[in-house]
Amino acid sequence: MFNTKGITGTRPMLLAGILASSVFVSGAGAQTAPPAEKPAVRGSHYQPNRFSRRAALNYGLIWGVDLLSVKSVESGEVIRFSYRVLDADKAKTLNDKKLTPSLIDPQAGVSLVVPSLEKVGQLRQSSTPEAGKSYWMAFSNKGGKVKRGDHVSVVIGNFKADGLVVD
Repeated sequence: MFNTKGITGTRPMLLAGILASSVFVSGAGAQTAPPAEKPAVRGSHYQPNRFSRRAALNYGLIWGVDLLSVKSVESGEVIRFSYRVLDADKAKTLNDKKLTPSLIDPQAGVSLVVPSLEKVGQLRQSSTPEAGKSYWMAFSNKGGKVKRGDHVSVVIGNFKADGLVVD
């Protein structure tokens, strides 16, 4: 009934055709797959949003400052807090000599203060603030308890900046 020669001759050709097409299809599918994304680098200095947009607006509208930053300097022995003044009247609290600023790190369980040196005075700018200018203050971090990546708060009188990340 069946020609066994014809079937055996056709089967290898049919099987070879199916295998070749499946290899071609699977190879083409692999080429069109999207490239794997690289994982984000943790601790990168290129993180534009260190705290929420709402918090940034709050500091600008209520306290008259923006561009708040906290950096570890001098081999970690000093933590520098800096900010830019938008509204000089609102920002007076931050430059008030009568108020004692502190930097609080709940992870390390410490509260840092601005040191006062004998011939230099306090390591902070306390002149009358001017719009458009940047100001800073330095907190003593003896022993290096506050480290890069820690989330800290800066408190000066009624001003409180939460969630700042130490660079």
